[in-house]
Amino acid sequence: MSETRPTAIALLACISGLVGCDHATKAAAEWTLRDRPPVSVIPGVVDLSYAENRDVAFDALSRFSLHVPSLLLAVFALATTAAVLAVSARRRDRSGWEHAGFTLIVAGALGNALDRLAHGHVVDFIHVHFWPVFNVADILVVAGVAFLLVGGQRNHLPAPD
Repeated sequence: MSETRPTAIALLACISGLVGCDHATKAAAEWTLRDRPPVSVIPGVVDLSYAENRDVAFDALSRFSLHVPSLLLAVFALATTAAVLAVSARRRDRSGWEHAGFTLIVAGALGNALDRLAHGHVVDFIHVHFWPVFNVADILVVAGVAFLLVGGQRNHLPAPD
């Protein structure tokens, strides 16, 4: 089989599995960390600490005194995810890195959007002391962007002699 693009079913299964992992970790965090003190993983560096994020990354909305309803944030996240999927579907010359990048971004965005729809907030629980508290979905989005950057650079490198 010469087709290298993942099938729609395989893509859906991968995204579903990643969203499931994100939600499983959030459920575990809520069950074990909510209303309890942080759990030190690496003393002074990384803690597990339950937090409910009703804002966006880095509390950007609060910094500008904007109060956006959670449902609107979820709709925006879903619309953005649909746009990423549309861009991904149009690109026929994507590398494996780019396929993986789009998949990770979509899974992370869906994970957090579903939280907002179901609970009105996103559950965060990983706290690296020099960074705001985050979750697995956030890691998926950041890793996805990194994969897209690597894939894009690889497409612009000259072919070896």
